[in-house]
Amino acid sequence: MARRAAGNPIFYGWFIVAAGFFSLFVSMGARNGFGVFVVPMTGDLDWTRTEISAAIAVGILVNGLSQPFLGRLYDKYGGRIVISLSLLVLGVMTMLLAFTSNFGTNFGFRLDFGVVDITLSASLLFLIGIYGLVMSTASSGVSLVTVHAILAKWFYRRRGIVLSVCTAGTSVGGLILTPFAASLILFAHWRVAWVVLGAFVLVLALPLAATILRDSPEEIGEIPDGREGTAMSPGMAAFLKVLWLVVWFVIQLFALPLVAFIKLVALITKDKSDSQTTSTAPPPLESDSWRDSFRSPPIWQLSGAYFVCGVTTLIISTHYVPFAIDLGISPAVAALAFGMMQGLNAVGVLVVGIHSDKFSRKNLLGTIYFMRFFAYVMLVVPSILSDVFGVGIPPSIGIWGFAYLAGMSWIATPPLTSSLTADIYGTKNLGTLGGFTTFAHQIGGSLSVVVAGVLYDVTGTYVVPFGLAGLTLLGATIASYSIRERTYSMRYQPVSPTPAVATVADGD
Repeated sequence: MARRAAGNPIFYGWFIVAAGFFSLFVSMGARNGFGVFVVPMTGDLDWTRTEISAAIAVGILVNGLSQPFLGRLYDKYGGRIVISLSLLVLGVMTMLLAFTSNFGTNFGFRLDFGVVDITLSASLLFLIGIYGLVMSTASSGVSLVTVHAILAKWFYRRRGIVLSVCTAGTSVGGLILTPFAASLILFAHWRVAWVVLGAFVLVLALPLAATILRDSPEEIGEIPDGREGTAMSPGMAAFLKVLWLVVWFVIQLFALPLVAFIKLVALITKDKSDSQTTSTAPPPLESDSWRDSFRSPPIWQLSGAYFVCGVTTLIISTHYVPFAIDLGISPAVAALAFGMMQGLNAVGVLVVGIHSDKFSRKNLLGTIYFMRFFAYVMLVVPSILSDVFGVGIPPSIGIWGFAYLAGMSWIATPPLTSSLTADIYGTKNLGTLGGFTTFAHQIGGSLSVVVAGVLYDVTGTYVVPFGLAGLTLLGATIASYSIRERTYSMRYQPVSPTPAVATVADGD
């Protein structure tokens, strides 16, 4: 097999990382900022929180339903085609959201659910069609599932940190694009903001994906970087050293509690990096058929925990900014807090990426969910103390405290979930399995978004839905910690492994 040319010392996989990063930066960054549009769109189009939440929930549900199918298309046709076409559709649909209106008609019919009702006006049906159906399906094709599946083929030993770096694109996009969209809404109009966000997808992400992405190293005569026999170029090694010095400084400033928590869990569980092996044999549960994977516990534990991840992140994407505005915080400051949360995602996911190649990934996953639980406690407790006990706590404490803790834990879960899935089941059906776990994530998210909208219209506050969402994180913590990683993961198999028997193996 041909190796990289002498005149091109940089491993091409790093260009794949860059293309994936910017694809997620633009597409996910724009999509995750929908919360800043809730208040102005409901005001202009005369929607209730239940109605706009229902439209968003349809989008989340469709996104989840389409994940397995887009995953199969990825496995069949490759990520370059799927991601590029998805970006094209996503960019056009985002721009079309600017034209949401009743189109001069009085069309609409009412659905009465007793406690609340939904009026399906022309404008709401337009939002459901564009955002809920077409745009959400396209988002499945340019998601963490497809991007991670490509990167898993390009990287082996550095898989954890590479997936984390690329995943940080979603948080950097949120950090920049959410406050930017809020500024456009404030100084121009929400319709202008949708047009600009859609243009970003078409101008920045689409050309990079179409020209740079390659589905596997073998396609251009490479081998996965990190396997025996490959070496990083001196220039790239020097660049990464400088990069990690910057990352280290940021970590010292922002991530000390997270790092301390991770190391405490590692100490308690006696988790050491030298317990891992250098085996490159297929994982014990790898199979030619993706259906066989569902006969073992880990995929159900990962999917169940990821369901809770969807519950506790997508409810925030939609309702966090409106919640802050209800507490008396200005829309600009609320968007800034949400943007800071997204920016801290990059710090959190990089911290987890650094440690995920050293320690047990299932322990890291459980730790992240537990930390997010405390974030929800900080979000709702000030409002409870103020409303129930009359304790005067500034609402900004809960808003900014949640932004910090949730930011550290928000997108740290996708690379851990993807890495664990690849470690346990291999990469043959990773697109399909990733699609199913993401489907669980989106089911949880769609339910939480619409339930939060209903409970808000009934109670006039977000405290109840946010409190219920926070409690589900305890279940995700238990599910993650209980995964038998040492039994199933290729990272802990003998160098010359013998087939493992999952039904009789002991736990970790």
